Amino acid sequence: MGGKYRITGDTYPRMRRPRHRRRIVLVGVSGVVALGLAGWGTLQLIDVFTGGDKSASAAGHQRDCPTPKPAAPAKALPKPAAIKVNVYNATTTSGLAKAAADELKKRGFTVGEVGNAPKAYDKKVPGPGVLLGAPTAAAGGSFTVLGTQLPGTVQKTDLRKTAEVDLILGAKFKAFSTPAEATAAMTALTKPSPAPSASCATKPTTKSG
Repeated sequence: MGGKYRITGDTYPRMRRPRHRRRIVLVGVSGVVALGLAGWGTLQLIDVFTGGDKSASAAGHQRDCPTPKPAAPAKALPKPAAIKVNVYNATTTSGLAKAAADELKKRGFTVGEVGNAPKAYDKKVPGPGVLLGAPTAAAGGSFTVLGTQLPGTVQKTDLRKTAEVDLILGAKFKAFSTPAEATAAMTALTKPSPAPSASCATKPTTKSG
């Protein structure tokens, strides 16, 4: 430029950026950051209320299957011939103990004493009967086998050392189970326990994050 505005020498005046332009830049950057945070928050809310990625949710279902276990073997029970039974009558019906003892003998049991019940039980058994014996007889299965012949009996143990079992007939005794019913009950006892069901329950997996 010429005239009085002519610049001479190699030194130029420093040109300062107007301050209002700095403010505009800062405001713009802040706006971009705020919009980014708002968008990220919106996506998080959508993810919470929609359950996340649908494809991941569908694929996240799995079948929780228990490990199959082998059937438990049934406990071995004694044969009727191995069980010695003393038959006692605690009712007012005469001859009941002998008739019951004869029937048990027909079914293979070994019969011991037959007669009236001791005072502790005489006319004091309201149910079908009482099975009385040593704890070993109860644990060994003698009570269980005799119970198939007369359901509803009460089982008690005492301090005897011998293996025989007392069958004390009570007021509600009418008859033993039929041979077919007793056999069916015995068969059910000697069958192995069924294995647990292999059905699987569907459980959705939860998405972490």
